[in-house]
Amino acid sequence: MGLWESFLNWLRSLFFKQEMELSLIGLQNAGKTSLVNVIATGGYTEDMIPTVGFNMRKVSKGNVTIKLWDLGGQPRFRSMWERYCRGVSAIVYVVDAADRDTIPISKSELHDLLGKPSLNGIPLLVLGNKIDKENALSMQALSEQMDLARLAERDSREVCCYTISCKNSTNINDVINWLIKHSKTKS
Repeated sequence: MGLWESFLNWLRSLFFKQEMELSLIGLQNAGKTSLVNVIATGGYTEDMIPTVGFNMRKVSKGNVTIKLWDLGGQPRFRSMWERYCRGVSAIVYVVDAADRDTIPISKSELHDLLGKPSLNGIPLLVLGNKIDKENALSMQALSEQMDLARLAERDSREVCCYTISCKNSTNINDVINWLIKHSKTKS
């Protein structure tokens, strides 16, 4: 980034606030609520209660206000995902990268959801959580097993994948920076 672009970004940040609305979805126990807590407080709690329905939390990071919809991942709540993903700045799909048995179900749910016309064009960020565990998939393996290239081609949407650890805060700042840079803005 050039000096001039840096100066313009700094100048914009003095006068403009950016607002983002994100939907965090994924199967149960993937770490969605843990991610919300790490983004909001920087802290991690080992014993999380599963989200029933949804939670909403607003978090400010510099000049950016992020409204986070944390949606339950149990089968009975998945039908609500589309409703809460319409019109958001980005969809964040959290996957338990250490639970290889659930990857095919997670892939199917994601592809079915993104097949809905109401979600066309919304950027997608797939996060492989729990990389602190020994058997976790790498970013490349997760991307391949979730068939993310097909989603990007089929839907003409921006698709990105990161591996994270909410427990160790690994790559959390990179995720926030990507979201701020690539999300459809709600300014």
